Amino acid sequence: MDLVLGALTIFLLRIGDVSISSVRIVTLMRGRIGLAAVMGFFESLFWVVAAAIVFSSGINDPVRMIAFAAGFASGTLLGGYIERWLAMGTAFIRVVTSVDDSPVADSLRDSGYPVTVLNAEGRDGEVRVNFLVLPRRKVKEALAIVSAVNPAAFVTVEDIRIAEIERHKGAGSAVRK
Repeated sequence: MDLVLGALTIFLLRIGDVSISSVRIVTLMRGRIGLAAVMGFFESLFWVVAAAIVFSSGINDPVRMIAFAAGFASGTLLGGYIERWLAMGTAFIRVVTSVDDSPVADSLRDSGYPVTVLNAEGRDGEVRVNFLVLPRRKVKEALAIVSAVNPAAFVTVEDIRIAEIERHKGAGSAVRK
C-alpha cells in the first residue's frame, strides 16, 4: 500500500474507532447496552485494520506510527464533540440563591422547566435551593435563564441516570422477597 494512502487510511480508521469509543462509553453508561455492543464491534474492527496496516510495514515506519497516534488524538477530539452534540442523558441542576435574591424558580417555571425549591441555611444565612432534572440538551438554555435572573447564584450541574423502579400492580401493595 502506498505510504501516503496507508497513512491516511490509518489516520481515518483511528479517528473512527476512537470517536466510536468515546460515544460508546457514554452510551453504555446511559444503559443502552445493545447499542454500545454494536458500536464496540465497529470500534474494534477499525482498530484491528489500522493496527494491521501499521504492523504490515514493520515497526520501522514512523509515518504510519505518527498517523496512528494523530488519528487517536483527532478521534478523541471528534468523539468529545459528537458526545456533546448528541447530549444524551439527563442532567441535574442545583441552583442556590439568597432568599433576598430574585426568584430563579419563577423564571425557570415560566420557561417550562419543572423546579423543586427547598428552604435551607447556608454559611451566610437562609437560602433557596432550586433543583431541576432535565434532558442534557436543555442545560445551556436553563443556565442562561439562571444567569440572566441571578448571575450571583451558585450553580452545579451533574449528569445523572434515572433509576428504573419496577412498578407493581395494586396501589400500596408491598413486595415481599
